[in-house]
Amino acid sequence: MSFRFQVVKKSLLVVVSLFVISSVVFGAVSRPSALFNGVGDFKTSGKIDEIVKASLLKKDISPANLCSDEVFFRRLHLDVIGTLPLEEEVRRFLVNPRRNKRATHINMLLKRPEFADYWSLKWCDLLRVKSEFPINLWPNAVQAYHRWIHDSLSKNMPYDQFARELLTTSGSNFRYPQVNFYRAIQGQKPSTIAGAVALNFMGVRFDKWPESKRKGMEAFFSRVGFKGTAEWKEEIVYLDPSAVGSLKGVFPDGTKVTIKPGQDPRVVFADWLIDGDNDWFARNAANRVWSWLFGTGIIDPADDMEGPGKAVHPRLLSYLEKEFVKSDYDLKHIFRLILNSSVYQQSSVLRTKHRDGEKMFACYPVRQLDAEVLVDAICQITGTKESYSSLIPEPFTFIPADNRSIELADGSITSPLLEMFGRPSRDSGYESERSNKTTEKQRLYFLNSSQIQTKIERSWKLKALMKRRVNKKKKGSIGAVDAIYLNVLSRYPTKAERTAVAEYIKTPGIGSYRGAQDLVWALINSKEFLYRH
Repeated sequence: MSFRFQVVKKSLLVVVSLFVISSVVFGAVSRPSALFNGVGDFKTSGKIDEIVKASLLKKDISPANLCSDEVFFRRLHLDVIGTLPLEEEVRRFLVNPRRNKRATHINMLLKRPEFADYWSLKWCDLLRVKSEFPINLWPNAVQAYHRWIHDSLSKNMPYDQFARELLTTSGSNFRYPQVNFYRAIQGQKPSTIAGAVALNFMGVRFDKWPESKRKGMEAFFSRVGFKGTAEWKEEIVYLDPSAVGSLKGVFPDGTKVTIKPGQDPRVVFADWLIDGDNDWFARNAANRVWSWLFGTGIIDPADDMEGPGKAVHPRLLSYLEKEFVKSDYDLKHIFRLILNSSVYQQSSVLRTKHRDGEKMFACYPVRQLDAEVLVDAICQITGTKESYSSLIPEPFTFIPADNRSIELADGSITSPLLEMFGRPSRDSGYESERSNKTTEKQRLYFLNSSQIQTKIERSWKLKALMKRRVNKKKKGSIGAVDAIYLNVLSRYPTKAERTAVAEYIKTPGIGSYRGAQDLVWALINSKEFLYRH
């Protein structure tokens, strides 16, 4: 028997085993359990809930039930820090009797280091943080830029200051990381720069504006200069000193302004942009945060707010915008408002047949995990590492195998698994660059991947779990099956699932260890694992 035939035969046996245990385990429950249907009626606990519920009732739409603690805990970890909760974290939360435990845990996660790790990833997608073509920031500039973004989020820098520094800083792209905002734009023409500013900070498509409106905004970026230095791949972004005359610009709201000699037009624009009376800035940021937490914006797409899609809840967007300004542009304040709302804590199971139910947030929208989150989750469950690669033969491109995917600074450094699951290329800054759509290639990969098979078979973590047995004398001790469910799905198995697994393990030729391996593989092939819900 050739080696190739042995591998193919083994793969086929694995697939058969997966189908067998999947049908046994997931066929054990014939209808959605209470775990997903929710645990109680929707409760109005704040302004967000009042606004959304009133809007839903006008259309005779019933909001979903509140989700269970198990669902909430997993959802919150994935949405806020891009990381699966650990087994012991799940167990502690589920036995916590305090009524305010959800709010307490929200506050705790917002302070975790992984919050800055995960949201740096999101901002780096928008700000095009990438070494090579077509962005060409180069690795050392990427590291400096990513570190500045990460530190800003870690310190909870006010968002108006964050935007202002990106728009107005001058200097070396190695020594003043903020100037890489201009370096990461595909082109140095005023029109190209203005388009990137409008997209990132106003959530609008500049190319859809009439020419006169575009020209008025381009003026604010007509004196941005770029020059190289003796240091390899360093570039200076500066205000052109040769332009000494006054300059006329027109803000996007139609207000005309004359910029005096010596004034930096970028500063004049930034002052207008971050003013509390300017609807574009705070409105766009609030809508983006909502979009990131729900997978779709109150206006969608979140970076085309002047497009045909209107706000599904106009009063909600207005409320979040005003709260953002009132909080002095505190992004975490908006996170807290949304995460503590019953709208966010709804079950993913609709209670209405109305076609606009999900669109109007009458449930939590189900969607596939981000590529980076998925890769990290598999590595966390199996106790293994991911290999990253880059075609760039320069410093800072070597990434240790224990580096988490959500921590990757450079869009040029990747892995086949990240690419397969829709990691964005970071070429344009559009939200649509990231794809969370399920493909046949992805499903076949999870069913029959030698990489996944190796991760499971060589998992030290799974071997350690298999050594655990229920100790009747030790309160709270759990066995291997419960531990596997807690690690993979962040919940205990149901009685039917536990019984089904026990029966499967008794199958001739299976046994405890093989059965545990098949169980892990079956669970990570389930929609419950692959999706936010």
